[in-house]
Amino acid sequence: MEHLVRSCYKKKSGYVFAKKAEDIAREYRLGQIARLASNENPEPLSAAARVAAEEALLKVNRYPDERVNVLMNALRAYYGDYHFVTGVGMDGVIETLIRTLVEPGEEVAIATPTFSFYALAAMGQGAGIIPVPRERDFSVDPEKLIRAAGPAKVTVVCSPNNPTGNATPVETVAEILEGIEGVLFLDNAYIEFSDCDYLPLMKKHENLVLGRTFSKVHSLAGLRIGYAFTPRWLPPWYQRASTPFTVNSVSAAAAAAALPDRDHAERYIAQVRRWREKFTEEVKFPVLPSDANFVMVDVRPHTGDRIAEELARQGVVVRSCRSFTGLPDHFIRVSVGEDWENERFVTVINSL
Repeated sequence: MEHLVRSCYKKKSGYVFAKKAEDIAREYRLGQIARLASNENPEPLSAAARVAAEEALLKVNRYPDERVNVLMNALRAYYGDYHFVTGVGMDGVIETLIRTLVEPGEEVAIATPTFSFYALAAMGQGAGIIPVPRERDFSVDPEKLIRAAGPAKVTVVCSPNNPTGNATPVETVAEILEGIEGVLFLDNAYIEFSDCDYLPLMKKHENLVLGRTFSKVHSLAGLRIGYAFTPRWLPPWYQRASTPFTVNSVSAAAAAAALPDRDHAERYIAQVRRWREKFTEEVKFPVLPSDANFVMVDVRPHTGDRIAEELARQGVVVRSCRSFTGLPDHFIRVSVGEDWENERFVTVINSL
């Protein structure tokens, strides 16, 4: 019965996951593994989020609130008078936005190299993909993007970008918004670790959607909850296209409690800023400037796969960047973890 599977999935692979720490520990008979592959916050969720999640867990025999009011109210209390949508992680927001706006056969423009799920979500909707290569320094040329994105219903830019780490200046984003006809989805999954503030653009542009996540700075990666700032016109249509009861009640409660806990967030933000500098200073391979909670390292003359495998043998899990379309195969991506994890990474990579 495999002939029934859609041809697009036969032609292209799905999302490429990093190697699991448990698998590496078993394969190489290691005890402690430094987990630096998935851009996670190594600190457990905040006490407030844990309490809220435990209370919500007692009521999971009932369907969650389809309006996700506990989280919507928390978002408005924290950010002010904006319009929001939610989803199962940033991936869920991306997928639902494309489902809402893009007809099969229409196009989505994507600044590459970047997070592969944008193209997978567009492909799943039957959309065509317009890849728009970044410049040699991985910056976005606004004029080139505007020209390429002419027919696109949705244009996607990740800032700070995964896996390169660099942020797109606010002025460049404003120029793109003025020049395209469709919607710009600006993925801000790592925005808390940068100095950029795109929110003022929401008041000026009806074609901007800013995606955010609780997976990184708020330590809720396992609860899979994302959200986005949207123009006023979008939420009713987005809700119409959404899967019913998308965000579960435990995730919504934990996220609502985590959002105002600035102490928890600031600890990891400070950790990230400190270790980005240390990586740049201490790693013998070139470390690219980063505005995210990871850095990309150029490991030439080696390949990313080879260095990732050598690091794994010594108990350090990082991400080879080979699966990022348009990126040369001599980069690895390294998350900022706990001190001992970061120190082990520096020691091991410098010994290679």
